[in-house]
Amino acid sequence: MTTPNTAMVLAAGLGTRMRPLTDQKPKPLINVSGKALIDYTLDRFSKAGVARAIVNVHYRSDQVETHLKDRTAPQIIISDERGQLLETGGGLKKARVHFGETPVFCTNTDAIMVDQNGKDACAALSDCWNDKDMDALLLLAPIEHTSGYDGNGDFDRSADGQIALRSNETAPFVFTGLQIISPALIEEGPDGPFSTKLLWDIAASRGRLHGVVYDGYWMHVGDPDGLEKAERFLARGK
Repeated sequence: MTTPNTAMVLAAGLGTRMRPLTDQKPKPLINVSGKALIDYTLDRFSKAGVARAIVNVHYRSDQVETHLKDRTAPQIIISDERGQLLETGGGLKKARVHFGETPVFCTNTDAIMVDQNGKDACAALSDCWNDKDMDALLLLAPIEHTSGYDGNGDFDRSADGQIALRSNETAPFVFTGLQIISPALIEEGPDGPFSTKLLWDIAASRGRLHGVVYDGYWMHVGDPDGLEKAERFLARGK
């Protein structure tokens, strides 16, 4: 399959874990090494050939729209959630009208990925996507290739690439936030707020939830500590 032409960028959250930095600014606009988190995401999509990005907004939405108003690559379409915060799955469902019938990228903005071995994160997904067998394909990072993450892992993965949420105290892989998802699966979600986990559960029940292991480095920038670690990592690379 070719790279998806459309992406969903989840930028509506309240950013409570990043306080006090988000008291006056939404988390997608927090700077890391002089560049806003959302621009790391959009620049990656632009480089991958994504033409349109749907960005949902809620908290300090005017600031996000102002920041994005002059961006043309990718083209920005705002999905307005000022009236009600819809969570990750609900945000996808509201924006479904913009997706067409082909699979789309979806990601949040509180992570930065550093590719290794010449393999781009978007290409790692699109090269493995298979409409016949998949409803969702998640990019996973081994815990040992992460920073700013203090959990016990999210997913187990079988030899054929099917994944399941952690069943024991620990799991080897963390969800990076980046995935390819089928619009048909999104349509199966309810109206109103809900988590993308509901869609994953539906896909997994049919054996159609898969994961690709990312061989780069994933930095979770969800709180001030993660931000500091990302700053240090990027400074070493300059």
